[in-house]
Amino acid sequence: MPDYNNHSDVDDSNKRLGFKETISVFLHPRVVTMLFLGFSAGLPILLIFSSLSVWLREASVDRSVVTYFSWAALGYSFKFVWAPLVDTLRIPLFTALLGRRRSWLFLSQLFIILAIVLMSQIDPAGREGVLVYLALSAVLLGFSSATQDIVIDAYRIESASTRLQAMMSSAYIAGYRIGMLVAGAGALLIASYLGSGEQAYQYTAWRNAYLIMSAFMLIGVITTLVVPEPESPSKNHTHLESMNRVRILVLFFFCVCGFILTYVLFGESVESRIKASVFEALNNKILAGVVVELLKLSCGLVAVWLISRALVAIRLVEQSVVDTLYLEPVREFFRRHGIRTAWLILLFIGLYRISDIVLGVISNVFYYDSGFSKTQIATVVKSFGLMMTLVGGGLGGILCMRFGVFRVLLLGAVLSALTNLLFVFLATKGNQMWLLYFVISADNLSAGVATAAFIAFLSALTNVKFTAMQYAIFSSLMTLLPKTIGGYSGSMVNALGYEYFFTLTAIMGIPVIALILYLGKRPLIQKLPE
Repeated sequence: MPDYNNHSDVDDSNKRLGFKETISVFLHPRVVTMLFLGFSAGLPILLIFSSLSVWLREASVDRSVVTYFSWAALGYSFKFVWAPLVDTLRIPLFTALLGRRRSWLFLSQLFIILAIVLMSQIDPAGREGVLVYLALSAVLLGFSSATQDIVIDAYRIESASTRLQAMMSSAYIAGYRIGMLVAGAGALLIASYLGSGEQAYQYTAWRNAYLIMSAFMLIGVITTLVVPEPESPSKNHTHLESMNRVRILVLFFFCVCGFILTYVLFGESVESRIKASVFEALNNKILAGVVVELLKLSCGLVAVWLISRALVAIRLVEQSVVDTLYLEPVREFFRRHGIRTAWLILLFIGLYRISDIVLGVISNVFYYDSGFSKTQIATVVKSFGLMMTLVGGGLGGILCMRFGVFRVLLLGAVLSALTNLLFVFLATKGNQMWLLYFVISADNLSAGVATAAFIAFLSALTNVKFTAMQYAIFSSLMTLLPKTIGGYSGSMVNALGYEYFFTLTAIMGIPVIALILYLGKRPLIQKLPE
């Protein structure tokens, strides 16, 4: 078997493996490691969203108050803002004992456990004002979890050559989904078993459920302590170790505050007025919403740039620090691929999952509108669908090992568009369980294949000298536009109906396929294992 831990193993990584050899890679220590780290990454996210939402609902918290907790999602969307700190800063004591990557991983996991424990100690039905503390704990959990994601992505890329990335991605997806299942269905079942329900809220049941979830995080902690530190050729962090770390943290703090303040200043009233003006000019409600979201993001990024320039002007932060942390990773990417190809790659990253994500936002509502019960949705969509996603992820890893990432990337794009057309058929036939099983099988299987290949593709794009920063940009970009458009999927359904909406999501996949075929002719594809 090739030496997958050696990044210089270019020749071996480009040899196609036999079927038995490909299957044996599932037991590779690096692959098994990503299964457990994926579990650690998937566990926190639903403790912020769906499980917490059920807890708040049972505690009779007003829906308008729940908007506090939307801030917890900021960590996942804009983790590239502090990714350079993960690449460059040493953690006193921890880095000397565990190494650069494992020290950050261990620290983020400790803060995840702390945040979950803090959330468990707060009863949302308690005294007035207590929800603020619960929201702050949720924000801490979101940022800690996003930091863990940054480190795990960097660890995966630096741990093995590009040939093994697809299989490691498959294992990561499997672990991530299992973690989500434990934190989602598992937390709800535990709280229910301990006596909490819509008609009989019990704070102690939810407290114990969250404490049990914090104990599950020990799986990630033990994995971090056991696995070896990857050998990274990155040198830029060594240079920054001699700089004033306080100044780097000051830069980060002010940039984050500026970004958040931009969103706060927009507010609902300002956003509504701008959206109304854009709608009047474009006569398209969905497009107006997308324009406003892009405007908010652009203003936030401009605020970060202005703040960084101001800090440099008053010499609180050296220009070389800003260049090393934020600009050089971006410049390197554009130098390596050329300006035109680099922009096309970024466009492709932003569009690849658009068909799946835009449809996925409204899918549960569609199942309910089609006459399927909550039990049927939970059984087929959640449980059976999870199994098919895991199978698809494993299949995607095997296909990438056998036929190369690019071919599977193209296959995933085609399948994602085609399987969306199956929802058109389901919409015309209505409540038929056999058809729901068939559609969920095809959709989740193709999603697993596409995701495994896509993560391997993003890993191949990343320069190990700037692992955390570049991959954080890619992973944030891949969901930004699809989620923004997906937020208006309900409006699209109201305007078009389900059948035309699903057809539209399939059509969204055509530009993605065209981009893949074009990029396949560029030198970029030579980086991917064939």
